[in-house]
Parts: sequence; C-alpha cells; structure tokens
Amino acid sequence: MQRFKLIQLFILDLCLGMSVAVSMPEVTATVLLFLWVIFVAEILTRRLYTWMVKRNVQHNVAVYYNRKVIHILTGGFVASLVPYIFETPIFPLAMACLLAVFLYIPHKKGKLMHWFQVEENAYEVSFCIMWGAIIALGWFVSGGNFWFGVLPVLFMSVGDAITGMVRNTLYKRRTKSWWGNLAMAAFSIPVGAAVLGLAGALAGAVASVIEHFESNPIDDNITVPLSSFSILFLVKVFAHGLL
Repeated sequence: MQRFKLIQLFILDLCLGMSVAVSMPEVTATVLLFLWVIFVAEILTRRLYTWMVKRNVQHNVAVYYNRKVIHILTGGFVASLVPYIFETPIFPLAMACLLAVFLYIPHKKGKLMHWFQVEENAYEVSFCIMWGAIIALGWFVSGGNFWFGVLPVLFMSVGDAITGMVRNTLYKRRTKSWWGNLAMAAFSIPVGAAVLGLAGALAGAVASVIEHFESNPIDDNITVPLSSFSILFLVKVFAHGLL
C-alpha cells in the first residue's frame, strides 16, 4: 500500500503545483478517480477472481473477464465523467500516464497482478496510454470539446469490453469472433450517434469492425480509439456538418 500512497501524494503535489490553471474540485476529483481505479484493479477484481475460481471458472477465463470489468469500471466510467469535471485534459492525461507506469512495473519486475495481468502481453499499459492521449488530443483538435476524444475511448473501454465478454462466454478463451463485434456495434453505433451524430455513429461502426483485427504488439486498445478518432477528425476537416 505504500506505493499507492506515494502515487497519491505525487498527484496531489502536481495538482497543487498547477493550482493557477485548475480548480480544487478538479484536484479532488483527480485524487478520488485515481483511488477508484486502484480500488477496482487491486481489490474488487482480485476478489472477483477468487469468487470465479472457487466456482470452477478457468484461470484464463477469470482473468479475461476481470480485464473487461476493469475496462468498463475504470476506463469507461472515468471517461464518461471527464467532460463534466475537467476544464482541460491535463489531469486526465497525467492520471493515465501514472497508471500506465503503475501497470508496467509488475511486468518489469516479473510480479504480475495475476488476477488480470498476463505474461504474453502488456495491453493494459497501452490501454492507459491511449486513454489519456486520445482524450487530450480530442480536446485540442476540437477546440475544447471533450466528447471528441471521450467517444473513441468509450468504444475502447466499453465497446471492446462487450465484445470480449461475448467471446469469453462463447469460446472460453481470448479469440476474435464476429459475434463479439456485432455486440460491440450494438453499443458503439447508437452511443456514437447520441454523442456526435452521424459522424459518431460512423466512428462506432468503423471501431466495431477494426476491433476484429490486431497484430501483436499493435492491439485493439490502439487500433479502436485511433481508427474512430481518425474518422471523427476527417469528418471535422472535410464534412463538419455531420458532427
């Protein structure tokens, strides 16, 4: 727990050092959201893993479910709050970078959090990096509209989690299946339309197809938000009326 306290203090120092640019509600929200992510990753999913294993769920299946639970309860939940809490992407980006380091250290030391991390890849690290980068980039290119970056992140966090859970239920292993992509489209297209109109729906459709394809080390945590963000950016430049 000591490392968590040090990270929390680092965030607080960062916030206080930038108090001219942000408000105390943003500082408080950053700390609380960071603690929520740590709670989900360190406590909630560990207990969920134990619960699943006791009910004879295979280790790899339990791990994969946990990864998708983390996708939704951290990446998706926190991203959906960003437009209502923050004025700039400084703190969301800083939090994402700190979490990426936090998740990379177990891989570096060979001491994985076995209830959701795997030796084969460190995709959860790329998830954090893309989460922060796309939200920040979306805010900048749109002139301050957080949803421009949050929407692709929701496709990655929630849409991808839905397709993963469907595949895990059907096949009991990490694999690609168009059934999962259909489930992702059922979420991503209407949510995209609700947030950014026709352009958002198109971005959701593209993300749902792109998710089916990956080539290690370029995984869907990179291709899904990047492809959907690219669609939104192209629409903004060449067909702004669709937004």
